Amino acid sequence: MELTMLKGKIHRATVTQAELDYVGSITIDTDLLNASGIREYEQVQIVNINNGARFSTYTIAGEAGSGVICLNGAAARHVQVHDKIIIMCYAQLNETEVESHKPLVVFVDTNNKISHIKNYEKHGLLVDQN
Repeated sequence: MELTMLKGKIHRATVTQAELDYVGSITIDTDLLNASGIREYEQVQIVNINNGARFSTYTIAGEAGSGVICLNGAAARHVQVHDKIIIMCYAQLNETEVESHKPLVVFVDTNNKISHIKNYEKHGLLVDQN
């Protein structure tokens, strides 16, 4: 049996751009992709904290260190600049792999710079989880 498990997550990123006249996807700062283990062209699920929208697209690598989080094409209709979003990627793991699997959870500041990285999340209020 294979289970769908969280592989990588970028938590509470700020949308910096929304470009409707584009092929489609989400452009993400390469530093954030690398830190979260999410690859370019990999499918991701996006959750918009501001309006509750949930949708899937794929990633395009943006300039490293830029903090870019840009929704492109139809995905741009689900966000506005400055919205907070969660970007999640999943992997199919067998039951043996699940035992040792730890997702990469990247927390960012208001400029989409990495504040810290965890292999877990705690339930509760948005507080520093160091």
